[in-house]
Amino acid sequence: MSESRAATEKLQAELQGLGVTSAYELGDGTTLSVWIGLVVRYRDGFYRWQEGAVKRRHLGTDPAGCAIRVARRYTELQADIPSWWDDLAKELRGDPVQDYP
Repeated sequence: MSESRAATEKLQAELQGLGVTSAYELGDGTTLSVWIGLVVRYRDGFYRWQEGAVKRRHLGTDPAGCAIRVARRYTELQADIPSWWDDLAKELRGDPVQDYP
């Protein structure tokens, strides 16, 4: 098992422990989709995540610390859906998506 895949699996397990059960691995062994527009990648020994067009990096290599930050942001995004979400959701799911996050 590669380092990236192991790191991604650890992060997914940590997220599930924090109640983020919708995260899934995209098949490349390095990327988790947490929610539409919120993805986490493990690369060069760091966890990086992207919210729409904004890219962020967790300064540590620990999956627990990254999971806490991502889970917190996931909750914030669901509570106050950002403006970029509507455009991205329509692009990915089509116009019938309406209000469903």
